[in-house]
Amino acid sequence: MTSRHSTECFVYVTLPGARAATTAGRFVLEQTPTGDPIGRFVYGRSYLANPDAVEIDPVELKLSNETYETVRLNGVFGAIRDAGPDYWGRRVIEKHAGITQLGELDYLLESPDDRAGALSFGEKITPPAPRRRFNQTLDLARLQETAEAIVRDDIPNDPNAPQVQDLLLLGTSMGGARPKAVIQDQGALWIAKFARPDDRWNSERVEDAMLRLARQCGISAAESRIERVGGKDVLLVKRFDRARAGTAYTRSRMISSLTVLRADDAVTARDRWSYILLVEEMRRVVSDPKGDARELFRRIVFNALISNIDDHPRNHALIAPKRSWMLSPAYDLTPAPQVSQDRRDLAMKCGDDGRFANANNILSQHARFLLDREEAEKIIADMKVQVTKTWEDTVLASGASQRDVDAIRSAFIYPGFSR
Repeated sequence: MTSRHSTECFVYVTLPGARAATTAGRFVLEQTPTGDPIGRFVYGRSYLANPDAVEIDPVELKLSNETYETVRLNGVFGAIRDAGPDYWGRRVIEKHAGITQLGELDYLLESPDDRAGALSFGEKITPPAPRRRFNQTLDLARLQETAEAIVRDDIPNDPNAPQVQDLLLLGTSMGGARPKAVIQDQGALWIAKFARPDDRWNSERVEDAMLRLARQCGISAAESRIERVGGKDVLLVKRFDRARAGTAYTRSRMISSLTVLRADDAVTARDRWSYILLVEEMRRVVSDPKGDARELFRRIVFNALISNIDDHPRNHALIAPKRSWMLSPAYDLTPAPQVSQDRRDLAMKCGDDGRFANANNILSQHARFLLDREEAEKIIADMKVQVTKTWEDTVLASGASQRDVDAIRSAFIYPGFSR
């Protein structure tokens, strides 16, 4: 087994409205005397003197000359980990590098600069020039073929393999475990999500339908569409952390709710996986606390109505297109058919009765979302009616088959939601 473990890097940030990155500070990953990883981050003095400087994380890494330390997340600060590759991206990077075990910093350094948010990383104090070339929709067939090969694990460990390098440059840090890439189309950047051979229904068209259904329910959700490529469907989700500016793109800072909650992925550390805690923490840093709290409440209700039990903290985020922070558009909305008709649980606590995806449980903490009881009851009642009446037609309108509809039917409006 080959391995590599870097111990330090510079952290760059693309400031609001800028087209190129600025060096923000230095991150060092070391070990304590007991062998546990510990991370340290310090902002650069020249960056702190910049009147346009912004914090890379309003919770853990506020603008200060302090040296910050953490032992959570294997010593990697949440905001930095959020900019790193996901499961899919790590798999691609390992193929590209020909290395089966990389350190946390190596994943950051090896991943391309299409990552989520406004951060980037390097071994030199001066940031590299931004990458200007992006794949186009005409590349989707080749990218899909490569993604399928990686899923089958039949791509050679050759760092010069062009198909691996192409995929490496497009989509290794965009969240989730599904095969994906990033393309440029219609003057914007899109995440392309590919099918897997073990999908039980047309996941691309169903996810597209859920994003549409969420918007019908008054939720701010990411824009999406379906492309048909080589007889297969590809879901394109428009990136909300990028905005076209001439021939380049401006970048929004972005942190996951896991970072906002100062929580961990580990099963034993999920006591802070809570919508109640999230709305309290979020209200301290966003520019529109009442509006974003109401929006988060709507998403809890929606997730319960469609049995989206994959609503973990990495599937919620805050973004900062300018200096101030806000709740990002909703993304990764997927129904999960369940056998139980009495009780279903979300991934995060949503009321007095824990994670129970039940209207009364969600209603029990309405005040934390700055809603009076009557407002909260109306949101729940109206959304239940909307989902009940339109979910099937919305899925069919997205091009899914009746067989797909029947496969996911049990996910919607289960009896225990209203008991």
